[in-house]
Amino acid sequence: MPFSKLGLSDAIVKAVTDMGYTTPTPIQEKAIPVALTGKNLLAAAQTGTGKTASFVLPILQMLDDGQQVRAKRVRALILAPTRELAVQVEANIVQYSKHTNLTSMAMYGGVDYEPQKRRLIEGVDILVATPGRLLDMYTKRAIHFDAIEILVLDEADRMLDMGFIEDINKIIERLPLDRQNMLFSATLSTQVRLLAKTAVRNPVEISVAKDEASQPKIDQCLITVDKDMKSALLSHLINEHQWDQALIFIETKHGAAKLVSQLEKRGIAAEAIHSGRSQGARAQVLDDFKAGKVKYLIATGVAARGLDIDELTRVVNYDLPFPPEEYVHRIGRTGRAGSKGEAISFVSRDNFKNLCMIERLLGHLIVRKEIDGFVPKKEVPISILNFKPKHNKAEDKNTADARPRRNDKPRSKSPTADKPKSKKPRNRKPITDRDTGIPRGTRKPKSA
Repeated sequence: MPFSKLGLSDAIVKAVTDMGYTTPTPIQEKAIPVALTGKNLLAAAQTGTGKTASFVLPILQMLDDGQQVRAKRVRALILAPTRELAVQVEANIVQYSKHTNLTSMAMYGGVDYEPQKRRLIEGVDILVATPGRLLDMYTKRAIHFDAIEILVLDEADRMLDMGFIEDINKIIERLPLDRQNMLFSATLSTQVRLLAKTAVRNPVEISVAKDEASQPKIDQCLITVDKDMKSALLSHLINEHQWDQALIFIETKHGAAKLVSQLEKRGIAAEAIHSGRSQGARAQVLDDFKAGKVKYLIATGVAARGLDIDELTRVVNYDLPFPPEEYVHRIGRTGRAGSKGEAISFVSRDNFKNLCMIERLLGHLIVRKEIDGFVPKKEVPISILNFKPKHNKAEDKNTADARPRRNDKPRSKSPTADKPKSKKPRNRKPITDRDTGIPRGTRKPKSA
């Protein structure tokens, strides 16, 4: 089915075809017609499936009615978890709206308020914002919500993982009741559905066939290795297979900086992005990586969110992520637009629980490999697909039940009968006053 059959205007279809797209992806084919009717939408779609166009194209169609946006107002609000994703979504809006008169803006933290406040004075048709900065601007009266017609929560599961639930609820409470709502998430977890009850009432629910992690275009494998040998293994793979480029995920900013140093000592140039670097530095590194100037990018999960590279061939999970849904997000950086990708994950004995949860989410075991010279001394067991982590309280209860209780011991009729009495006389010192040193209970001498 071509885009022209989805009910989109000629101007929008032309912009899409100008970008080289001729047929919609499955999520676009399902979501766009529903969104154009004005109904609320709850969609499960992975990064890289074309989900951004699934809500951007209908928004452009519905707002392109010639209505003038008022000062400090927006007509469509898209909430995104990170600066990088907000910038990427807004860049797509600019491309898709080039044959319309609609305006757009990306708003995020970590940069000066004033340029963003000035940009909002005349009003913006479509605003892509991170929750924290949006609330700050609302508090400063730089923006009003009374003209919002459409709300989109993009990558809702990620926003919940990052602790934005309170900010999201505050924003929703201040929006007009008469609005269209769309929520997109990689997975429709219990937490996402709870958010949907508040934000997206009576939605049409759609999903693409199986999640991105199970598609054959992404070759997944696990390499078992001891924790202290991971940096050496990464260096070996880069040199042995002459990797042209790789996005390497790691859990902490300290770990990212350390890995860059370890690679450099082995003659491999790499860069790192993490929350400890400024927005400007992170943006520059990302641009260099997209341009191919940086070959190996070490990134924490949050920092790499929103990174969009059409031909990224390889991602490496240096550390296995938690929660397990993050694994799907990470490997979704590769294998886009029908191209083939590779996802390699290092796993050691101490990652076993994370591995179980990831493979349980996928519904299958990931292919395992061992590399000569890096076979782990501590064996990594085969995952349990029905593995469920125990709740701490339950563990505490089970542990407590296994412990002997004081009441279970036979008690002597006389609690002190079994204790031998000491024959040594007790040498009790008189209690003295702290300030004077005179024993308490005695009268202090009168002053002469």
